[in-house]
Amino acid sequence: MVHVYSYSDLTNFLKEKEKTYLLLFKKGSDKSDCAFSNIQSASEKVKDINIFYADVARVKDIHVKYNVTTVPSLLEFENGQLKNIVKGCNDIAYYKVLFEDAVYHAITKNEDKPVKRVTVYSSPACSWCNTLKSYLKMHRIRYTDIDVSRDQHIADELVKRSGQMGVPQTDINGEIVVGFNKTRINELLGIQ
Repeated sequence: MVHVYSYSDLTNFLKEKEKTYLLLFKKGSDKSDCAFSNIQSASEKVKDINIFYADVARVKDIHVKYNVTTVPSLLEFENGQLKNIVKGCNDIAYYKVLFEDAVYHAITKNEDKPVKRVTVYSSPACSWCNTLKSYLKMHRIRYTDIDVSRDQHIADELVKRSGQMGVPQTDINGEIVVGFNKTRINELLGIQ
């Protein structure tokens, strides 16, 4: 984590990487100290992430530029533009996932192979669904998760497509894989 002393410092840092984070906080405040500590711990577990911080009691020009009225606030920048603000203090795991996702996007963007479109149809009570999703996360496969228990229309459409009622079902670039068929999933996603 790198300390930022002014808005002009920040704008120079924003040019360095596609994805950058800035924590605006007030040292001595319980929530701010919590956010600082948790973000620092999470950033130590993730490589190649740009995280900056500024104490609003000392740096008075940044929060005004982005209309931030409460701290702690974690500002997420993409290509120098503000994309998101995460308010309050979240746990270390939350920040770690946020930072890992940013690194993952940068890696997949730089790879030559195209990213496959993966959709998992699942339900909360399905243990195999959770196993499948954990497996995809472990291999850094991005996917969309659709809970069929919340939408009967989607569940009906899935049965029409696959001929099966059970979950999990995974759509990988238009091909449906029923259940946690690890061999077929590995084959379609190129997992070794």
